[in-house]
Amino acid sequence: MRHETFQRRFAHALDAIAGLPVEAARQRYDALCSGFAPADPAGMTVLDERIAGVSVRRFQPAKFKAGPILYAHGGGWYLGSPRSHHGITADLAERLGREVISVDYRLAPEASYAEALDDCRRVAEACAPVALAGDSAGGRLVLDVARQSPWRGLLGLIYPPVGRLSPTTLGPDAPLLSRDDILTLWHAIARDVPMSDDASPPAGCIEILSVERDPLTRPLEMAVDAWRHAGADIGYRRAPGMLHGALHAHARLDAMQTAWHDVCHALANRLA
Repeated sequence: MRHETFQRRFAHALDAIAGLPVEAARQRYDALCSGFAPADPAGMTVLDERIAGVSVRRFQPAKFKAGPILYAHGGGWYLGSPRSHHGITADLAERLGREVISVDYRLAPEASYAEALDDCRRVAEACAPVALAGDSAGGRLVLDVARQSPWRGLLGLIYPPVGRLSPTTLGPDAPLLSRDDILTLWHAIARDVPMSDDASPPAGCIEILSVERDPLTRPLEMAVDAWRHAGADIGYRRAPGMLHGALHAHARLDAMQTAWHDVCHALANRLA
């Protein structure tokens, strides 16, 4: 698939979601994202359960090592679910040979950021993961879980919002996720977001994937520089030409497929 095709299809669907009642928007978003997902790998077992009172979806490859990965999905803190990110988490489980536990955390506006963060924290405490991972809004959640622990395991971040987002910290506008989109979502939850020293790394070992065309990439790269200076061991990759949200189409977009393969390989090596 050409990236222009992905951009056009995703943008058209997002426009159709805008203005819908929240439950209808969530259903349409789940369908949009899952429409780009590949079939589950052969032998994959998928279980919907509850851990520590929180709904989760567990992805278990045919053969997997002990020690799960906790995953928090993206969606701007008000959209997304383990269903929207099924293709990502199933593929992650297969590539790492680990169980992946995808957290169905509570969403805004019904729940606050603090409640979403508490859901992720409780699941992490109950399942003792060897790594925390998340994309976009979920990346910020696992980053904050790691800061509160303090986390001594591996952290995997995919184009997360980091630091205190503002017009001066964000990069230039890009399709699918504009600066105004980000600031609107951020202002809705910012008062409940734990604010710590941005220069202090959230973990000692971090693997990060960003995309070239995304306002969140500039503050993320500034954080990477600060975290490395503070002593964190960080692997960093930026998918050329790709947009925020392109991870859903990782099986169809060449540049995203390569970057996703590389970050999963790096995660697997660190866990080994």
